[in-house]
Amino acid sequence: MKRKGANYDVGDVLEGFLMRPTFDAEVVHREIEIMKNDLHCNAVKICGLAIDRLMMAARDALKQGLEVWLAPRMFEKSEQETFDYIVECATAAETLRQQWPQLVFVLGCELTLFMQGIVEGNNLFERMGNPAFWEHIKAGTHNKPLNAFLARANEAIRQVFRGKVTYASAPLEAVDWSLFDFVCVDMFREARIKDSFGDLIKRHLVHNKPVIIGEFGCCTYQGAGDAGGWGWAIADLSANPPQLKGNYVRDEGLQARELTDQLAILEDVGVDGAFVFTFVSPTLTYNEDPTYDLDMASYSLVKSYAGKHGVTYPDMPWEPKESFKAVADYFVEVVNESPAS
Repeated sequence: MKRKGANYDVGDVLEGFLMRPTFDAEVVHREIEIMKNDLHCNAVKICGLAIDRLMMAARDALKQGLEVWLAPRMFEKSEQETFDYIVECATAAETLRQQWPQLVFVLGCELTLFMQGIVEGNNLFERMGNPAFWEHIKAGTHNKPLNAFLARANEAIRQVFRGKVTYASAPLEAVDWSLFDFVCVDMFREARIKDSFGDLIKRHLVHNKPVIIGEFGCCTYQGAGDAGGWGWAIADLSANPPQLKGNYVRDEGLQARELTDQLAILEDVGVDGAFVFTFVSPTLTYNEDPTYDLDMASYSLVKSYAGKHGVTYPDMPWEPKESFKAVADYFVEVVNESPAS
């Protein structure tokens, strides 16, 4: 596995909720430094909405010698709004790529689920709650409009960005990978696919292009390994104060075991790279009271604090979880240099 990295969110906005309200350049620099030197990443996938934040974090990571997978994400907008945003981001990214060639552009994220226009519904929950949703998926009727959008956006991006391009797909999407330089799929293991996880990934090797797992991970409570990509759903962020929806037991050991087990499977399958989801989730803070321990619903490798700093890194408002050490121990075997793209 050439690329060993993690996702780094500079401020996704989902359902109007900003995942990183405070953006501090010094904190970003330090976190990326820790990802490189202590987590032993040689690549980072930088996600978020605001272009200035994306560019600043990408520039910092590139200066530190990491390969950057720039993944601008605008959720729940129309096809045209999303198209215009992606092209604007690609234009800005080219200015960085000209100085640092190790920059890959990720054209959108799971658009069937997160963009208006592919399937019916104004947001993720309306789409997946629609009785016809799974009928569309089983019939594959979503793939034609998806690939039409990807082809149009890819053509426009190639006019302004001269580096390598991919798309972060959902497992339910059949993407025309001839458009792209890498096959990239987000794959969260859950109970339903626990035994077939590796085989499902192997299917993507048939395209004879490097396969990248753009997201994989596990939350931090007993049972999270079965929940997979829906592990976060135990949190009620609309409550005042935000809290978990039931009684859950914190389990950092489970998260650590799940990640190392999945990494071993990914390496055995022969993927070119994998990005753990995710490094830090500032809004999902730890609390000693399990009812309010939002970090249980987080996929992050560190537990964020509200109003205090950690012990391992006294300058950071978080503390590494067991999963941080587990992933770092796994990644340390890789020479910590930016891989050739």
